[in-house]
Amino acid sequence: MKRLLLSTLWTVVASAQSTVAPTYEPVGPPRGENFEGYNILQNFETGFRFFDVDGNLGKYRSDVNYRRGLRLLSSGLTINSREGKGRLFDEILLNTQGLGNDPYQAAVLRVQKNRVYRYDLIWRSNDYFNPALTISGGQQFMNTRRQWQDQTLTLLPQSNVQFFVGYGRNSQSGPGLSTIQLFGSRGNDFQYFSDVRRQQNEFRVGGEVKVSALKFMWQRGWEWFKDDPREYLGAPSDGNDPTNVNKLTSFNRAQPWRGENPSWRAHLFTEGKRWWALNGRFSFVEGQRNFILDESAIGTARFGALQNRQLLLFGTGRRPVLAANLTGSLFPTDRLSISHHLAFHQTKMEGDASYREFNNSTLAFSNFNFNFLGVRAFTSTTDVNYRVTKRLGLFGGYQFTERRIRSIEQVSDEFVTDQVAAEQTNRLHTGLAGVRLQPIKPLQINLDGEIGRADRPIYGLSERNFHSLGARVQFKHKSLLLSAQARNRYNFNSVSLWSHSSKGRHYAANATWTPTERFSLDAGYSKMHLDTLTGLAYFANGAEIAGDRSWYVSNIHAVHVLGRVMLLKNVDFSAGYTRNQDLGDGRSIAIPASAPVGSIAGFLQAQTFPLHFASPQARVSWRFHPKVRANLGYQHYTYEERFLALQNYRAHTGFVSLLWAF
Repeated sequence: MKRLLLSTLWTVVASAQSTVAPTYEPVGPPRGENFEGYNILQNFETGFRFFDVDGNLGKYRSDVNYRRGLRLLSSGLTINSREGKGRLFDEILLNTQGLGNDPYQAAVLRVQKNRVYRYDLIWRSNDYFNPALTISGGQQFMNTRRQWQDQTLTLLPQSNVQFFVGYGRNSQSGPGLSTIQLFGSRGNDFQYFSDVRRQQNEFRVGGEVKVSALKFMWQRGWEWFKDDPREYLGAPSDGNDPTNVNKLTSFNRAQPWRGENPSWRAHLFTEGKRWWALNGRFSFVEGQRNFILDESAIGTARFGALQNRQLLLFGTGRRPVLAANLTGSLFPTDRLSISHHLAFHQTKMEGDASYREFNNSTLAFSNFNFNFLGVRAFTSTTDVNYRVTKRLGLFGGYQFTERRIRSIEQVSDEFVTDQVAAEQTNRLHTGLAGVRLQPIKPLQINLDGEIGRADRPIYGLSERNFHSLGARVQFKHKSLLLSAQARNRYNFNSVSLWSHSSKGRHYAANATWTPTERFSLDAGYSKMHLDTLTGLAYFANGAEIAGDRSWYVSNIHAVHVLGRVMLLKNVDFSAGYTRNQDLGDGRSIAIPASAPVGSIAGFLQAQTFPLHFASPQARVSWRFHPKVRANLGYQHYTYEERFLALQNYRAHTGFVSLLWAF
């Protein structure tokens, strides 16, 4: 599990790296051009992407996914009324990126007329490819496209009374493959098709009222969502293990579900003339969902017996969620501020959900019901800030949280019903204190510490006895900005069956320097250390094992450097390098020769996951005409795991483009 989670984390990190295109250098007249009472600024960058991959193409597509072809890499259009009194509009703003089959496309549009209306549109499209882990043998993957859009029309903007109406849509669709094990714990594995079809629609109306120092905002929303996956076996299958007599003749699964989330939201903000402020928020969502899973599988079992199994899972559920908070602040003097925050949150999941399994061959029947799960939390927080002198400040706070968890389950077997109810309450006390220093004007220093104690954390991995220490230093002088920070957080938790401890430390340093318009430099380094040790209690080979443990160590180093220089009057050059590397616990092989006797090899392989991801890039931009730039960029990606090389790859990507204004 840890290997999968960390692999997912690195996929996110890899996907978050900035691509070498589009080009951000200016083109055209900096103040735009005037036309019939409007000022116009516009630019378009059109080019060709190329790529080459050596290694695991599926992992590259999961991390980066840039392919070759013509693209509208970016475009920008701004039209503003010169006098602020346009006939139909006073502003049009349109920005796009990656249109034309880039895996990550986006568009932003705004049209407004001062004090009359404002229309905002945000649109995004992401191509998502997930090849799953290499251990699946290529039999599990998703190749979907996800699209978001959000539209808002505001009437009477910049006025004391405003109204708005909005619409949002989120959809995901595409093919997929998956596997299932059938007909017993020693059954065979079979591959089947899985089409993804998900959709969510939202409609909202609301308004805002300002009266003197009082501002009130309200919103009424309706959200509908649905999922219609289609999963089936294309043809009779002998399974992945040809020596296993388990065969699958037919497999079909339908699991559609529908839901809606009507909601209310309100926000009240008021501010006194000098010495007080009040801020309150309220939201309520009445979630509802209907679902059904109907599955049938026909085949032969391990000893050749015919199998005809039907499974039915259905139910209706409600999930009302209530959240409210109120913050009051006092400013008795210019040096002292006191804030008190109250928050209440309640989530309930209730309804009638049933799991039923029927074996047509043996006529065996099983039934399980779920009824209720509720979580209620109340939090009270007090913060105090006091500026002793111009260069010295103190702050502190105390937080109390009480969380209650209740559940009710019903188990039915052979028409005998047994109801199980459980309840647990956890109280958390947290204290915070710190100091702010400014020995000299360019230098700022923040030091803080936090300590917390919980009496009954719900999980063995939850925070119980924890503390953290942090420091931040910043130096700013003219065009130079230097900053550094450090923070550690330790947690210790013991329950009846095992103990858990975690130690996390984070260090970072950043520098930004822009001495002239012709040169800029940005660089940074960070280290994140995680060390967790958790006891394990489980059954293996029919015996209870209570003395084992799960030990995981991670040491992630991240560095980035990005520089830009104007080589000639019309030539800009930029280059950068990013590297993220987990050194693990220093071992060179997955299972060391000095492994303790009695430990399971699978646990040892999951105790650390060393790998690295690196991406150098360079770009040159030549403005050979006041309105035209020629651009050339190159970017390299390297992904490498130390223990298992199946997912490693090296990729060369780049682009050539023209950026022009007309």
